[in-house]
This record gives sequence, C-alpha cells and structure tokens, in this order.
Amino acid sequence: MSDTNRRFEEIALPHLGAAYNLARWLTRNDHDAEDMVQEAYLRAFKFFDSFRGDDGRAWLLAIVRNTCYTWLKQNRIQELHDSFDEDMHSEADSSGDPQSLMLQNANKELLNRGIEALPLEFREILIMRELEDLSYKEIATVADIPLGTVMSRLARARKMLRGSLERIMQER
Repeated sequence: MSDTNRRFEEIALPHLGAAYNLARWLTRNDHDAEDMVQEAYLRAFKFFDSFRGDDGRAWLLAIVRNTCYTWLKQNRIQELHDSFDEDMHSEADSSGDPQSLMLQNANKELLNRGIEALPLEFREILIMRELEDLSYKEIATVADIPLGTVMSRLARARKMLRGSLERIMQER
C-alpha cells in the first residue's frame, strides 16, 4: 500500500459515518446517500494531493456536501429551491419496557419528520451542528458560508423545527 493510500485511509475513513449521515439528510434517501458518499470519496481520493491541513473531517464533509448539491442540481432541482411553508408543514434511554420503547420510537419519528420538513439550507446546518457536532467554524468551512450565516441559519432552523414539532403535536 502506498504512503498516499495509507494517509488517505487514516484521514478519510474515520469519517465515513459522518459522510453518510450528512448525505442521507441532504438526499433524503439511503441508496442515493450511499452513491453520493462513494462519489465523494472517489473525488476526495482523486484530489487528495491538494489536501493541506489537519481537519480531514471538515474537508471530507465539504466534498460530500458539494457532491450532494451537484447531484441535487442534476436530479432534484426543485428541492434546492423549496422554502419552508408554515402551512404545509403544520403537520432518554429507558428501562426497555414496550411502552417506553414505543414512545421513544414515536419521538424519534416525530423529530425526523420535523427535520425532513426543513428546507435543505437549514436542514444541513442543523445536521452538521446537532448530529455531527461540528463547530460553527467547521460548518462555515464545509458550507462555504460566513460564520454569521451559520449562526443565523442554525437559529432559524431550530425555530422552524420547534414550530413544526409543535404543530405536529397539536394535530395528535
């Protein structure tokens, strides 16, 4: 195995789960996410010689994000332009007993529905911060946006998510 291959594996492979998670939330489809991650890793390997720095995670997630956006532009252009329509979206570890597990699964599905309802530009920021635990600075690097935009999008995403979850709960 060449030194480049070994270095690429050390830098990129530990972030495979994060790459898939981001791709899954951006494409909203398991199969498409797998394809996007595979394509992103191929691109990352192809341009690995240009990688400078220590933060392989942010570098790789930026490639995943760009790969997903390119694919969305080619296959689902409308999703890139969808905005949050308030009317349209009006829709802890337990002891393991069936009722608690059922409630936990219902809460997870409720949260997933709320996240899925977010427009892409807000959903991606929320996923990178809350699920992937990236710093604001890392998110700004990955999304190629100013730090202030990260903070405002995250605040808006949380507010939209809260509103969406409240409406879903009221409907129940």
